Amino acid sequence: MKPVFIPLHCEEQILRINPTGTVGLLTLWSRPDVVLQRLRRRGADLYPDTSPVAVVGTLYGNGLRELLRNLLYNPQIDTLVVYGRDRSGSLKELQAFFEHGLEPYGDATVAYEPTAHGTPMPVRIRSTRRVIDDLVRPEHFKRPPAILSFGSPQDNPEAEDLIRFLKNYQPLSGSPAQRLRIPLPQVRVAVYPSNPRAHTIVADDPLSAWKDLIALLYRFGVPVTLAKGERRELQNIKVVVEHPAPVPEALLQRYGFDPEKLYRYQQDILSGSIEPDETYNYGNRLRAHFGVDSLEAVIDRLRKDPQDRKAYAVLWDPRRDLVADSGHPCLVSAFFRLFQGALTLTASFRTHNALDAWLVNFYGLMAVLHHVARAVSLPPGPMTIFSHSISIDARQSDRAALIASEKSFTYREDPMGYFRISLDGDHILVEHRYGDVTLKTYRHAKASRIQHELARDNALSDINHALYLGRQLERAERCLRDGLPFRQE
Repeated sequence: MKPVFIPLHCEEQILRINPTGTVGLLTLWSRPDVVLQRLRRRGADLYPDTSPVAVVGTLYGNGLRELLRNLLYNPQIDTLVVYGRDRSGSLKELQAFFEHGLEPYGDATVAYEPTAHGTPMPVRIRSTRRVIDDLVRPEHFKRPPAILSFGSPQDNPEAEDLIRFLKNYQPLSGSPAQRLRIPLPQVRVAVYPSNPRAHTIVADDPLSAWKDLIALLYRFGVPVTLAKGERRELQNIKVVVEHPAPVPEALLQRYGFDPEKLYRYQQDILSGSIEPDETYNYGNRLRAHFGVDSLEAVIDRLRKDPQDRKAYAVLWDPRRDLVADSGHPCLVSAFFRLFQGALTLTASFRTHNALDAWLVNFYGLMAVLHHVARAVSLPPGPMTIFSHSISIDARQSDRAALIASEKSFTYREDPMGYFRISLDGDHILVEHRYGDVTLKTYRHAKASRIQHELARDNALSDINHALYLGRQLERAERCLRDGLPFRQE
């Protein structure tokens, strides 16, 4: 009895032709139904009783692991014919798997859950960028399938060579190998990919900012090994707090912060004194270490000229800090600036302990901002914190995970405005508005063109806003095409 094709994966995406066939047809990025219709019109044998083709399916790239396992479980498939548009290089990846094999992949962002076959390791297909697990290897295929490419419906519309091949095809002689079932491991994401130097957080209050920061580090922090131990680190995180104000004591205590200690810390950072057993403290660096009271100097400058842009205090002492073995300040600078009617503070930290120090440091700087603002009779405004190297101790990952799990859906108005969408004749009309003012009008029949123009103009700053706008543009284009009325949701 001839073996029957039995898919282990992607059963709903696979079209069956002749279950006892020994050829697999891959259409890559082309729609299988369109390819089959084209081949049938040209006389290809795609009948269930006689066709050599067992199944037809796509291969976008991410499905390579599933395809290889389906082939191992159906070793009677001795030939893969490829006829479709290759937009991602998936054909090259499939060919390279059999021709070049696998190589180690050391990126910590990819890991897998253990299976009965052991703990899989990520590997890369040589000469490609495709990363898969190592449970399926080229040597598992006792008789690797032949891979024959016949171009795509675009560059080979008649497909005469493919039709001729199917007509003359003869399956390989001999018995196929035994079916081999290898589990598909679940991906365990250790770190989600991102640009680790480009994250920005904007929040209304300090606690929300801190919680967003922990969630960001837990999801995207890059594993590093320091002398102090394992950390998850990001670089140059920017956190903007629009309304710096004390957090309710009950909330502080819920997250392990002592309100009394925070209050004392605020008092200490405004003092210039230093104890004999201290190598440094921020108050001393700000007010006495360099032989000048930086806060008083800042106040003096702003009193003389509220628009002064030299109200800049430095805490890093290169004469000592670049050569000393210990006692290096994490806070290295503070910049005060009257902007949009309020005194803002931008602080830079060399390094930062996100879980235990960030919110404490913020409280101290909040006291500094209010001290200077009162002295120059200006309202305190937003605070911005830059952390050049900020991390979570791996030993506190459970605590970080708990805080990250609290992150909920939030709505935040895009400070760059909003968009009014309508149909105008045979075009989509998009008005970029701020308040009651129309800033710019976009008009085109294609939503994709408007999308690119909005991106070119940097017209949005919020991901939720962009996703919403994309949905509305797609609806507008569909209504325009079908002659239906459109109403923006």
